[in-house]
Amino acid sequence: MPGRNFLFVPGPTNVPERILRAMNRAMEDHRSSAFPDLATGLFRDLTHVFKTTAGQPFLFPATGTGGWEAALVNTLSPGDRLLAPRYGQFSHLWIDLAQRHGMRVDIIDVDWGEGAPVDRIEAILSQDRQHEIKGVLIVHNETATGVTSDLGAVRRAIDAAQHPALLYVDGVSSIASIDFRMDEWQVDLAVTGSQKGLMLPAGLGIVCASPKALAAREQAKCPRVFFDFGDMIKANATGYFPYTPSIPMLYGLRESLAIIMEEGLEAIFARHARLAEGVRAAVRAWGLKLCAKAPQWYSNTVSAIMVPEGKNAAEVIDVAFRRYNLALGAGLARVAGKLFRIGHLGDLNELMLLGAIAGAEMAMRDVGIQVTPGAGVAAAAEHYRSTAAPLPERPGAPQAADAVQAPPGRSSPRTAVRA
Repeated sequence: MPGRNFLFVPGPTNVPERILRAMNRAMEDHRSSAFPDLATGLFRDLTHVFKTTAGQPFLFPATGTGGWEAALVNTLSPGDRLLAPRYGQFSHLWIDLAQRHGMRVDIIDVDWGEGAPVDRIEAILSQDRQHEIKGVLIVHNETATGVTSDLGAVRRAIDAAQHPALLYVDGVSSIASIDFRMDEWQVDLAVTGSQKGLMLPAGLGIVCASPKALAAREQAKCPRVFFDFGDMIKANATGYFPYTPSIPMLYGLRESLAIIMEEGLEAIFARHARLAEGVRAAVRAWGLKLCAKAPQWYSNTVSAIMVPEGKNAAEVIDVAFRRYNLALGAGLARVAGKLFRIGHLGDLNELMLLGAIAGAEMAMRDVGIQVTPGAGVAAAAEHYRSTAAPLPERPGAPQAADAVQAPPGRSSPRTAVRA
């Protein structure tokens, strides 16, 4: 099909040309004396993304699922008790992984569309006077439902219960896109993957561990080899890895971190919030609803959009892909067929997202969902216009009333957002 595929699943996300060029390089000796310059810089700069001065990042040739496993097996033992709310497919899968390692998980079932139940977490931890619960598992941004939980509130609940449990956080679809504060929220194990906010291909599972988590490693009895923090700590101290790393991915990460530092984390968070609100404006204009049940849970990286009763969201996704070359996210598990997802994270701007909204609108009409033609696109476009940053003044440009306006369509939306 002519043109490029419009990739708007919530991961993998679009990979910037700069990163693709950085990864396109000849292989090199990962044991050479020059290699530590690359590795040590990555470890240093990742701490800024996690917002930590005390945490230690680890890079595994894996995915976010590998990061889940690494976080658990390095700090726990079979039979250890965990507390985990389940409010989407990914919180469910993390619970399943823990159970397969022989851990006992106290599950708090929550309606899909809501976030972590802070009051229930505090109540259960307060009743655990013997401190049998060793950790709390929280998915910061539940990609399946488009729900973001309040991590600061979870930390306050743990503290209010005066409980020493470790706080494990899946930040796969939040870190580098939604505000994340490892030190402030006293997150002990933070997990992410390369293919979302970091704008890389899938292939790196990244874990950042607090000093408290590293201390727990001394008593942890879960078998581990490939994911052993101990092996990583020894090798990483001198800028190396205990086994062959993915060299192209490391160079891609180097460029990703440079791009992130250039824009600035706070500007990235603001951009994602603004772009997400445009999608939400489109959903309202269509007369549809999000899976997220209240604004307090709205995700700035993915919108899960419910289709009307009697309609099949899988048909919207199929038509969007086959007819318009647009990739939308599917509903998973109990919401399969009930919703489709628009991912809006990573390397994107207003016009890219308007293309996804237009394609989704056309596909919905094609399958018989009655939305007004152009309604969603118009609502999103007006939001972006009304919230755009002022254009920077051009050097040497005429002042005030004498200024000559640029022709419509000539300004860069990326420049306007990031000015």
